[in-house]
Amino acid sequence: MMQRLIRLAVSTAVIAVLLTVNDLADLGARLREADLRWLAACVAGIGAITGLCALRWRWVARDLGLPLRYDRALREYFYATLVNQVVPGGIAGDVARAIRVTQPGALRRAAQSVVVERAVGQIATLLLLMLGLTISLAIPGGIVWPWWTGTALACLALVAAGAFFVKQRRNPDTRAFLAPLWTTLRAPRQIALAILIALLLNLSFYASARAVGVILPLAAVFTVIPLVLTAMMIPLSVGGWGWREGAAAVLFPLAGATAAQGIAAGIAYGACMLIAALPAIAFLVHRPHGPTPDLISKPY
Repeated sequence: MMQRLIRLAVSTAVIAVLLTVNDLADLGARLREADLRWLAACVAGIGAITGLCALRWRWVARDLGLPLRYDRALREYFYATLVNQVVPGGIAGDVARAIRVTQPGALRRAAQSVVVERAVGQIATLLLLMLGLTISLAIPGGIVWPWWTGTALACLALVAAGAFFVKQRRNPDTRAFLAPLWTTLRAPRQIALAILIALLLNLSFYASARAVGVILPLAAVFTVIPLVLTAMMIPLSVGGWGWREGAAAVLFPLAGATAAQGIAAGIAYGACMLIAALPAIAFLVHRPHGPTPDLISKPY
């Protein structure tokens, strides 16, 4: 309980600081006059991402010997997304979906399916970010990054990779638990799906920026936006609130926008995420009767 309160306090404090030090009048005007067409595009994009992530989860679960129908996977993914938006920490919904789809004696496999599915998505986003930054740093013009950007990112990547492999070597159980990840990453259809989802994530945030009057250059779509989305992974928050807006406030000026515009885009995106998760309520109201059909695997 205390950890949840701390995360809520952190999100609230970061948002409060950002609103205090930036042009609140401009920020409010941009949110009030937001283009509903771009907001609808953002919501549609996030909804499509949820559907594709549910498909990816179904594939991973099936590879682990856990039969899971697509309609069940989609329903549980919407539940998890909504819970992650309102419960501090960002993983409560994922823990719940692992428990809800497990079968007797298969809790470990259910947990593996959720962890692997989330990990594939994060890896795809980070790889797309690294590719975009490499191209951005190599080609003159466009975004002018601080001189230390390349070195800092390379060091962070090495530290993260080193820590990951050391943990695996020291803990055989962790290595065995994550073994399905490598199988998933080698599957061509999983690679294609991960790339598509990562692209849709970037385009969805781009739509939220357009909604508040910000036109980001192509270089920013593949560098600034992934960095902003990566900031949402910091667990000290509720649904990524605060860190997302803070990262946008720092990074948007590199793309020719203002900090207030970045915050407005982050707030718009957060609102769209919440709206896109609302179908979970409809699923709750119209739940199918009887648990057996949900666990019957059929070809998709």
